[in-house]
Formats: sequence, structure tokens, C-alpha cells
Amino acid sequence: MEASPAPWAWGPAGNGSFNASEEDNPFVQPGWQVALWAVAYAFIVLVSVVGNLVVIWIVVAHKRMRTVTNYFLVNLACSEAAMAAFNTLINFTYAVHNVWYYGLFYCRFQNLFPVASLFASIYSMTAIAVDRYMAIIRPLQPRLSATATKVIICVIWVLALLLSFPQGYYATTAELPGRVVCLVEWPENTTLTYEIPYRICVIFLSYVIPLLVIGYAYTVVGITLWASEIPGDSSDRYHEQVSAKRKVVKMMIVVVCTFAVCWLPFHIYFLLQRFHEEWYQKRYIQQVYLAVLWLAMSSTMYNPIIYCCLNDRFRVGFKRAFRWCPFISSSEYEGLEMKSTRYLQTQSSMYKISRMETTVTSVAGNPEEEEPEDVDKAKRLSVDLTSNGSSRSDSKTVSESLSFYSSTHS
Repeated sequence: MEASPAPWAWGPAGNGSFNASEEDNPFVQPGWQVALWAVAYAFIVLVSVVGNLVVIWIVVAHKRMRTVTNYFLVNLACSEAAMAAFNTLINFTYAVHNVWYYGLFYCRFQNLFPVASLFASIYSMTAIAVDRYMAIIRPLQPRLSATATKVIICVIWVLALLLSFPQGYYATTAELPGRVVCLVEWPENTTLTYEIPYRICVIFLSYVIPLLVIGYAYTVVGITLWASEIPGDSSDRYHEQVSAKRKVVKMMIVVVCTFAVCWLPFHIYFLLQRFHEEWYQKRYIQQVYLAVLWLAMSSTMYNPIIYCCLNDRFRVGFKRAFRWCPFISSSEYEGLEMKSTRYLQTQSSMYKISRMETTVTSVAGNPEEEEPEDVDKAKRLSVDLTSNGSSRSDSKTVSESLSFYSSTHS
């Protein structure tokens, strides 16, 4: 039975690299190249782990940030930080030396967890896309509660572990002359009965199908947000709501496109191996593989940068986290609990109106700290007050407050 190397813990040359002894290994690189690649991969680990931990802290430590979208972003950050911390450098050392130093247990973990993390990441993005679709295209449908969101996240991880289980189950180590290798020993591998279908399924389930779903959802959402208009007295409030929704959608589109670009060469690399095996015996393939692997692993470090650049609240949180840096000011954060600038301006203007108006708007003015049932109470309260003899000005203030709630909550 011929053993095939694992796509997550193998050198670039596939089976061919295992036929030579360590001294005759054509993929050994000079020290300066190894040093440069080591710096590049270490940079990924540093930026990814630190950035994603800050994202987790921003959402978990600030109640106003605990929205459905942000819960999924936390799940995405957890999977990416874990992949960077536990797998990136291991993959690098194995790709450089073609020698497995880490034992049987970690060989199986190395083939199980990255695949599971990949599934968890793309399915979290898919869940966000579906949630945005439901919120914008079908706004009358009930929104996900915090409990339902957590259940979905658990289901995502269970599904991800099940889909990656075969890769880890068949992973093993093998003794070769002068070195140990980590590989996946599929049953009946001479006919590739299990290996090829599994790899194709992984590509479709972790890349093609989720991206098609995400693409459809954001296409419909984009057409709705950028092509629709509501004329009349409510147009100003409408545009404020649409602007808030557009920012979220833009950010997530950038996240998804970054993921797709980073992982596409990785999937192509391993698909081509079955059609052009002679390419993978060339000496240059070592550099190609390290570049493809670096690009795929680098997908774990971009999202925190995207959040910081495209989301005001995340930017305030990052300023707070890195306030010790001499060129970063975190004065916006003090006592604000991650409130947006528009929220603060609205709160300031509320003090200038009557006590009744202030009471009503304060109920609807802190949206992300409330559950959906609190929203219903705010709406019922506004209806009661406006129907009990309030002036047109009072009614307009209540309506504007609820409009602000809708725009910040979306």
C-alpha cells in the first residue's frame, strides 16, 4: 500500500521528495533563504495572534459590541488565531526541512485542526452573509438571538471537526532513511479511492460552495442597498440606516475577497499535482510551495487590519489596546464604552429637548445593549406616547430616535 503525504504537513514535492535520503534531498535550501522565510512566517504568527486576540477582547469586553455579526467575527478570530499559533510555523519547518520533528499526536493534530479551522472560518463568513441577507432583504423576519447565534457557532465547529476527521484519522508518521515524515495513509490508496474524492470534497465544501452562497447573498444585498431609494420625509433617516448597513457589507465583502484570494493558489497547487506530477520534482517547486503556503496562512492576519480600517468602533478599540504606543491616542475611548461618534452627538442633542422626549429616546438610544424584546418595548412605548396627545415635534423626535436605533443595530 503506497502512502501519500498530507496536504497540510508535507513538503512541496509530494511522494517524490520521500524517495531520496536526507543528504540527497534536492529541496534543501541555503541558510539565508530559510532565514528570510522564517521571518516572513513569524510575522504572520505575530500579527495574526495579537490582532485576533484584540478583536476578541473588543467584542467580549464591551457589551455594545455583542451583536450577531460580531459573535461570528469572534468565532472567525478564534479559528484564525489558533491556526496561526498552532500550525503556521509547524507547516513552515516541515516544508523547509521535509523532516517531521513533532511526533505522531501532533502529526494527526496538524492534519485535523487546520482543515477544521478552514471550515469554521468560511462557514462563519457564510453565516454573516446569510444574517446580513435576512436583515436587509427580509427585515420582518425574526433576527437571531444571542443564544441562537452561539448554537450556530457550536454547530459550525462540530461540522468542521467531522469534515476534517478523515484527514486526521489516517495521518501517521513513517520512518525513512535518516528522517521521519508525517503523511496521510489512505486505505486502498493505489486506486486513490478515498484520497481524491476527499480532497475534491474539501475544496468544494470549504471554498467553492460557501463562496457561491456568500456571493449570491452579497450581490442581492448590494443591489438592494446601492440601487434602492425611498423618497419623501423619511429619506434622510433612510439614508442614515442604509449608510450604516453599507459599511458593514463593504467590510465583510473585503474580508471574504481576501480569504478567497489567499486560499485559491493553495487549492490549485494541490489539484495540479495529480495532473502534472513532474512539476513537483523540480527544485524551484520548493519556493513556489513556500510562497503558496505563506499566502494561505497570511489570510489569518488580514481581518483585524480590515476591521480597524473600515469600522469606527473596532478602530477605537484598537487604539485603546495599543494606547501604550507613543503615536496612538485613545482619548475617544474614555467612558464611552465603544459608542460611535454619531451616537454621542445624538445623546448630546437629546439633553436639549423635553424630559418626556429624553426618556423615550434613552430607551431606544442604546441599541446594542438590548435584546430584541427590549426593542419591542421601546417601539410600544413610542407608540403609546405619540398617541396620548404628543405634538408633531414629539412624534418626530421619537421616530428619529427609533430610526437611529435601527441604523446602529444593523
